[in-house]
Amino acid sequence: MVLAVEKLACIRGERQLFQDVSFRLAAGEALLLHGPNGSGKSSLLRMLAGFLKPAAGRIAWDSTAIGDDVEAHRSRLHYLGHQDAVKPQLSAEDHLIFWARLFGHSAPEAATQTAAALESCGLQRQRRLPGRYLSAGQKRRLALARLLISPAPLWLLDEPTNALDTAAVAWLGETLARHRDGGGMVILASHVAVPLPGSRRLELPAGRLS
Repeated sequence: MVLAVEKLACIRGERQLFQDVSFRLAAGEALLLHGPNGSGKSSLLRMLAGFLKPAAGRIAWDSTAIGDDVEAHRSRLHYLGHQDAVKPQLSAEDHLIFWARLFGHSAPEAATQTAAALESCGLQRQRRLPGRYLSAGQKRRLALARLLISPAPLWLLDEPTNALDTAAVAWLGETLARHRDGGGMVILASHVAVPLPGSRRLELPAGRLS
């Protein structure tokens, strides 16, 4: 299980954000994306998710270009962008049940998965609260809890620590560690430190890997 990126380039409008970005990510590995605002971190994540086509280069999963079957590629990943996608009228519990059913779980499975995810992210007491009553940090934890609903080897996370307090950042770090221990991969963009020991670092727009 390998994600391979070869000489990737991104052009938005008339501006080139980055070029010649290359790296390989295997099971259990993590990559941190760094760079100033506008350097292309979010665009790179969207390319890796199959939402945005690169101007040049190739993205492959186990030697097969992701463009050959975009839907198959999206089924093996979870993508979390800047927006939490929390509906104001739905409860925290209903949000996760919806996602569990969307991922193909039966009603009993969805209920079990939802209860476990709410317990993990610390929102069990708020499970009946509509989204409009949740704080910004609680909404972010609810969005992150979707990662736990259905297995996917590749997690693509754009500023996942937004609005999280210290305890929630620690919980995120533990969640990422368990995912990697199980053979999962993480690619994460963040302006702040995230507990992700042993990860590599990619500097954009230079494409320098360390």
